[in-house]
Amino acid sequence: MSAGLYPPTEAQRLAERQRPAGPVVLWQRWENLLFLHWHWEAATVQSTLPTGLTVDTHDGWAWVGIVPVFMRDVRPRFVPPVPLVSDFLELNVRTYVYDAWGRPGIYFYSLDCNQPLAVETARRLLYLRYEHADIAAGINDQGWINFTSRRKGSAEAATFRYHPIPPAAEAASGTAEFFLLERYRLFTADEAGERLHAIRVCHAPYQVQPAQVYEWSESPLRQAGLDPRGRAPDHICAAQTVEAETFAPERLESS
Repeated sequence: MSAGLYPPTEAQRLAERQRPAGPVVLWQRWENLLFLHWHWEAATVQSTLPTGLTVDTHDGWAWVGIVPVFMRDVRPRFVPPVPLVSDFLELNVRTYVYDAWGRPGIYFYSLDCNQPLAVETARRLLYLRYEHADIAAGINDQGWINFTSRRKGSAEAATFRYHPIPPAAEAASGTAEFFLLERYRLFTADEAGERLHAIRVCHAPYQVQPAQVYEWSESPLRQAGLDPRGRAPDHICAAQTVEAETFAPERLESS
């Protein structure tokens, strides 16, 4: 599949919010989201992508992000939550891309997770790059969220301490927040990078808000081969809880 020749139009980006047709495979709720983003040279990020995906840019930059999130009530549709299975924690590393048809989405470098069944299921059924990890998180009386993750086989822990700040509002079209957060398509590739799939998700637009970050770690970026060398994030925000549906993967054929 050739890379996309033209980046998505604003109309294409807005159209991604529409609920897709097709079977829903998972229902979930995402809570306590923090988004830390660094701008990056587009050519560098492009070199990390599988064939068929083109780096998406905002203000002339590619963007890479780290996102801690509390996953709640994750389950197949019409199946009730399962104690000790449906609630877990994730730490994802991502960038922003579009395909040969100009459809915008997310490409995950990794999704660290502390639920072994979720890791194995997502790898096999959704082709996502999940990694086993030890993760602990909690919220103190002042509303500070403490989140620490250590990937299996790694000696280094990634720690985040953050506090969302009201008020929250939907991101306006054309803003950095819209570019970074309003993404409803996930792109995945097999281990050889030869077969691409797209996974649609559907949820209400994020209610985005500022966040105070007391502690953050760049080690997840280094594990993805992208080293910020101590540079602080270029964009920080948080988002309120959303309920999301995940649809069955779609095999992308050559354009």
